[in-house]
Amino acid sequence: PDSFSDGGENLRLEDAVATAEAMTEAGADIIDIGGESTRPGAREVPAEVEAERVVPVIRALRDRSLDATISVDTRKAAVAREAVAAGADWINDVSGGVFDPAMLGTAAELMAPI
Repeated sequence: PDSFSDGGENLRLEDAVATAEAMTEAGADIIDIGGESTRPGAREVPAEVEAERVVPVIRALRDRSLDATISVDTRKAAVAREAVAAGADWINDVSGGVFDPAMLGTAAELMAPI
């Protein structure tokens, strides 16, 4: 809802999937899925809400056999865990593992690049 990159155009699952498919058709190799804005002043989103936003999109893209690497953009280990279980290949943590002390251990446990 507070994305700087899409202006809130991909709030519905169908829209997010269609955008990702269009991006890969245009040549994108990596699709980064995020459910929380990290812009200065943005309100933190609870992990449960963030996971509810990203996991269905990741599952839908995997169900469609999207030909791209899927990255989950999160600072929270719990969200990363759910996203990787749903099919995310990478974890994109803008805090570098500092925000959530469990992130680096979770990434190692999941064998997910971060």
